[in-house]
Amino acid sequence: MAHRLDKGRSTVDAVTIQKSLKIGVGGTDLKKLVVYSVTLSPAAVAANTTAEQTFTVTGVAVGEVVLEAVKPTVQAGLGIAGARVTATNTIGILFMNDTAGSITPTASEAYKFVVLST
Repeated sequence: MAHRLDKGRSTVDAVTIQKSLKIGVGGTDLKKLVVYSVTLSPAAVAANTTAEQTFTVTGVAVGEVVLEAVKPTVQAGLGIAGARVTATNTIGILFMNDTAGSITPTASEAYKFVVLST
């Protein structure tokens, strides 16, 4: 049986799904989507390379997927090539530096991570 979420109203303020959400036929059960904000001070990234650095992000678990890692400022030549949960409460960020010199990411920035649990 289908149920309306809006209960006759034109908008819904919030929806909480207790177990999981499946979108579409054959879709994967989505259990949790969380945005974490953590202040980080990454180490320097050597010239013309990629390097993974790990950081404590309390609440993430092995098996969860990092959909997005957002650095709040842009630095020429420096990018994030990917991110993953490497252990309980730990995320690895793969930084890339496509310049001829070392780049140190800006210190004490609040990075955001969008993490999905299936």
